[in-house]
Order: sequence, then C-alpha cells, then structure tokens
Amino acid sequence: MQKILISACLLGRPVRYDGRSVPKHDAMIDKWLEQGRLVPFCPEMAGGLPVPRPPAEIHGGTGIEVLEGKALVKTREADVTAAFLKGARAALDLCREQGIDFALLKEKSPSCGSRHIYDGSFSRRLIPGRGVTAALLEDHEVSVFCEDDILALSHVLI
Repeated sequence: MQKILISACLLGRPVRYDGRSVPKHDAMIDKWLEQGRLVPFCPEMAGGLPVPRPPAEIHGGTGIEVLEGKALVKTREADVTAAFLKGARAALDLCREQGIDFALLKEKSPSCGSRHIYDGSFSRRLIPGRGVTAALLEDHEVSVFCEDDILALSHVLI
C-alpha cells in the first residue's frame, strides 16, 4: 500500500505560520488516514521555524530558483531561505526512507504550493509556480498534488 506525504496543516495540526490549521475535510483523506497511508509533515517546522512565525514568501522567483540559489525566501524582516531548504531536504529524506512516491501539499505555501505561490510582495498576488519543498520533491520523482487534486491522486494510487 502506497503512502502519501501530507501537509500536517491539512490534517488539522496547528503548524501554519499563524498557528492555525486548514483541515481538508474529504472522504478520501479520511479513508487514507484510516488505512494508515498518510504521513503528516510540515517542512517549515522541520526546517526549524517556530509556530507562530512571520509569514514568508519567495522573492525573485519560485521554489525552483530557491533550490538553484537564484531566489530567497523572506519574511518582511529576515531571510529564512536556509530553514526552507532544510525542511525541503527533510521532506525528501522522509519520502526516501518510507518509499513515498506521492505528496498531498497545501497550495499557495512557499514550501508546499504545487501550482501557485505568492509573488513575494506580501500583497496576496499569486503567480504560477511551486514552493521549495514541492519543487524538490517533484525534481526527485515524488508526484505532488494540492488539496484540490485529491480525486486525481486517488486515481494514481495502487
């Protein structure tokens, strides 16, 4: 049975920057949880960031550019790129250790966004792109889905 890395906030864990969660209520998530398929993970906490923490956005690109050293992840006051990279590597390590080929991650996050992320201006403008963790996982053949793609994920699972 294939396991799925899932953003811990989607399971109701209060790990987001604002100390809240964004639980995704869905019958498939409930089924996967009951089956023991879901592996909750928060890359930002794994990277050493506290809860709550200042919001962060990618400046100068997307997660791919952060991985290439061409963009930074910043709060309004500080560069937090190192923590985001550390958390992304921890997510990849966990996937490798547990043979995880699929991830269900929180959209719009500078870590977990798989389709869109905020543009770095703290104005709530979205741009196409992946967050740091989503980009690293995809680059290492872990298929990343957002919380709106649960049905698509269910069709590719064994």
